Formats: sequence, structure tokens, C-alpha cells
Amino acid sequence: MSCSLTSAGVDYGQRRSLLHVPDFLEKRLHAFDEAVKFSRTGKPVVVGNKPGQGSIILQSNDYLNVSMHPDISLAQIARLQNTEKELVMSAVFLHEGSDKELFENSMADFTGFESSILCQSGWSANIGLMQAIADQNTPVYIDFFTHMSLWEGIKSSGAPFYSFMHNDVEHLERLVKQHGKGIILVDSLYSTTGDFAPLVDIIDIATRYDCVSVVDESHSLGTHGDHGSGLVASLGLTGRVHFITASLAKAFAGRAGIIFCSKRFSQYFPFIAYPAIFSSTLLPHEIAGLAATLKVIIDGDERRKQLHAHAEYLREGLRGLGYSIASESQIIGLEPGEESNMEILRDALEDRNVYGSVFCAPATPKNRSLMRFSLHSSLEKDDLERVLAVCESIRDDVGMWNWKSTRRKKG
Repeated sequence: MSCSLTSAGVDYGQRRSLLHVPDFLEKRLHAFDEAVKFSRTGKPVVVGNKPGQGSIILQSNDYLNVSMHPDISLAQIARLQNTEKELVMSAVFLHEGSDKELFENSMADFTGFESSILCQSGWSANIGLMQAIADQNTPVYIDFFTHMSLWEGIKSSGAPFYSFMHNDVEHLERLVKQHGKGIILVDSLYSTTGDFAPLVDIIDIATRYDCVSVVDESHSLGTHGDHGSGLVASLGLTGRVHFITASLAKAFAGRAGIIFCSKRFSQYFPFIAYPAIFSSTLLPHEIAGLAATLKVIIDGDERRKQLHAHAEYLREGLRGLGYSIASESQIIGLEPGEESNMEILRDALEDRNVYGSVFCAPATPKNRSLMRFSLHSSLEKDDLERVLAVCESIRDDVGMWNWKSTRRKKG
């Protein structure tokens, strides 16, 4: 017997299509149509073809290729098998000695901080942090390319903000002199361009003008520094930075975020930050997986060595082909600029079984879209050579010589 999803004789699909949409929502939907660029397939430009067998996929943030590591899977399975019931609740109700607290202590030791706070995501970490430390009387200084979650955190806090030109420490200092001490927000490694922040100079300014410093290490924690402890630690800045935040959905290949901070702040945050109060905390088997991942990360020096070697080889190869590359890391961006140019580039790469990630507005400034290649440690030399061969063969087809980024490089 077949079952039809109907009510009062009206098919649900039909009923939804007949539902009236008020004009204010219709305006929002129309704005979406205008804002999101659609390709010839009718899909958003960021959604290309599905990779097939033998494709080179440079889209994942799993930089050290640990997501399917057996130690991590076994740790999660063991925790599930040995837990009678997982309590689903806010972290404010957890007692001392919880799995969460033990993992937070391990992560703090890993980076050299007094404490850390495990969050549901990098997004909730940054939103919650800004809500907790800023208000309408606190000026916030933010690099133009810093993660969107920190921009949204500023909105949540109601703080006045002043953006400074990317990695321009002189512009930052002028703004701080003009508007007074406040909070400085930067990424250590920028997720679009793949370049590093001049952290030493930025932290010098923060110290000189009595500002709070926040460094998002989402794309450098696990991949850079001693045993993957991050760029702040590698530069000897740990004792001078107030907060580090990170998504653990990058090198840690999990689904969580973290804030590194003082012990005093870690006791304050869970009871003031809305994402901590009003969302359920991670479950014990998820934390067990992250704890196992930390061990894999610490022991992953060979993975990091391979990752950095791959990145240097591909960066220099692309520069040799005439591409304008700002990257200093495992994140490598090609910048065709206009969305129409991006679609041509995406299709040319995918037709040759090379898949990167499309970034366009609002992830990048309008008309500065880019194709991001995210490298991982398990790529083979043949894979990299194939990517370079493809990028060489398509230069004329995609109009690379006429891209604004190419002309800037020549200039």
C-alpha cells in the first residue's frame, strides 16, 4: 500500500507552492537572486560539478589528512560503547573534571596558555568572545580580510569598529592613535589569500597602546609552530596575546571551536557568552575524538613537513607560470577578479579534473573573487605536477594574462 503525504486532500508539495509570500520576504528573496551569482547551470557559482574518479580535490581544510585516522575513529567508538547515556545540555551545567575540562586543559598545555574554552564551532567561539569582551564603548580595530565570524561578533557586541587595510600596521596605528585603546582583531593566516599577518608588529602596537589582542589561528593551529602549536607560539608571542581563537574544523578535522585565554576569563565566559549558555555543549564521544586528534597533531611533524614542501612547490610553480600568488602557506589563491572570469576558470579546471573552492562576495570583496587551492599532506608529487600542467594549459583560455591581479603583478 502506498502512502501519500496529504492533508485535507491537498498534497504537501502543492500546498507549499500555493503559500502566499509577503512582500517583505519577497524583497529578501529577490535580493538573494541579485547578490548570489548563478552559473550557466542555474546553480550558485561556488557550486561546480561533482568530482569524479581520479580528480584532484583541493577543497578540504583537512590539511594534515587526519579525518579518517584510525586512532581518532577508535577513540570515538570506544567512548560511545562505554557511555550509558550522553547528556545533551549547555556547558554551564558541567561539573569539574568533565571530559570537556580535561580536553581544555590539554589544549591549553599544547599552546602554552593558562586555559582554553571548547566551543561548538569557530563561529560560536568568535561570536561569543566578542560579545563577552566588547561593548558600545569599546573601539574595535579589524583587518579587512579577517574571518567573517569576528565581524559578526562585533555586530553582536554593538561595538564601534574601524577596519584597517590588509596587513597595514601603519594604518592600524593611525586608527588606534585617533580612536583610543580597544581591541585588535587579526587572523594569523588569512583563509583567502593564504598570507600571514605581521603578528610581531601588530602585537607591539597592541602592547604600546594598551589594547586587547585577539588572533584567529583557525588555519595555522596544527599546521605551524612546534608540533603544530600555532604561529603565535612559534613567534614567542604567547605571553603577549590576550586571546587566540580557532576553528577545530581545519587541521583538527573536527566540528568544534576553541578560545585560548587566561584562567580567570575561562571561568567568566560560560556564564556570559550567549553561544555558551544557549547551545548544547559537545558530546563526550566528540571530545574523545578531538583528544585523540590532538595526539595525532602533536606527533604529526612529518605530515607538516610534507604539507609545507607541497605548498612551496605549487606556489613557486604557479608564480613561474605568471599567476599572481600572495600565498605564504598551504592556502593558495588564483584571483580572476570578476565573477564571470571565475566561472570560466572554475569550468576550465573542473573539465580537467582539478577542483578548488570558489570564493566570491560576501566571502571576498566584490569583483575580487578567487579560486582557492587547499593543500594537504598526502598529495603526491604527480598530483602537484598535474595541477601545474593544467594551470599552464588554460592560461590563454581563461584570460589569465588580462586579469587585474596579473596586471598588478607586472606593475
